Amino acid sequence: MQFISNRILVLLFSLFMIFPLSAKSETSQQIQEKANNRADILSTFTGSQRGALIESYDERRDQHRILFYMGAALLLFVLLTAGFGISMAMLGKDVFVPHMICAGVTVFLSIAHAVVAVVWFFPF
Repeated sequence: MQFISNRILVLLFSLFMIFPLSAKSETSQQIQEKANNRADILSTFTGSQRGALIESYDERRDQHRILFYMGAALLLFVLLTAGFGISMAMLGKDVFVPHMICAGVTVFLSIAHAVVAVVWFFPF
């Protein structure tokens, strides 16, 4: 019984392999039409829109760069604020004014960073 089921599987597999070969072959004119259609489709992506896509990419890259610089400054001021706070609390140093200035800059940068990120990158 196992031998017969194996032969049936081989026969079915062979039929599925031969079936695509027996399909109607396309004429050279149909092949040329398909190639022209594909070329038309590709030309829409590589045509005059290419310049607009590059400009859009450059603009997006500049936006990412600005957000990166804002984030780096934000991280620096967070660390400075924490350092001044720790030096006041643990070492008893009188650095309250620089601590408050850094805290204010940190809050301002965090709000500005969040607003810019939402305005530029949130899909409305």
